[in-house]
Amino acid sequence: QVQLVESGGGLVQVGGSLRLTCVASGRTFSTYAMGWFRQAPGKEREFVATISTAGIFTHYADSGQGRFTISRDDAKKTLYLQINNLKPEDTAVYYCAAGSRGAGTMSLGGHGVDYWGKGTLVTVSS
Repeated sequence: QVQLVESGGGLVQVGGSLRLTCVASGRTFSTYAMGWFRQAPGKEREFVATISTAGIFTHYADSGQGRFTISRDDAKKTLYLQINNLKPEDTAVYYCAAGSRGAGTMSLGGHGVDYWGKGTLVTVSS
């Protein structure tokens, strides 16, 4: 069992930056691929970024290429998402996710996720 708690969301102006953090409980964090998803108002939850075990492989949605950076610290059981040059369309609830079927599967969507956090809200003002 893995519990995930996100933090770091808030109100940011266009062009600003944020670092989202996800702290995991349990002893098996390092064995999971991890990822971030987001859900904007009135829209379905969508994939943002994923990172494999040991941080060897990362993959991003097209919307985040060049602006998002996902990383992990297995010793701290923590996942990060650095978001730069924020845009109004980045406004969403961001969810941390853990999956046992690999980062590649997670990048295909939510069916690759075993555990979800409750989310942290990012609001980008123009």
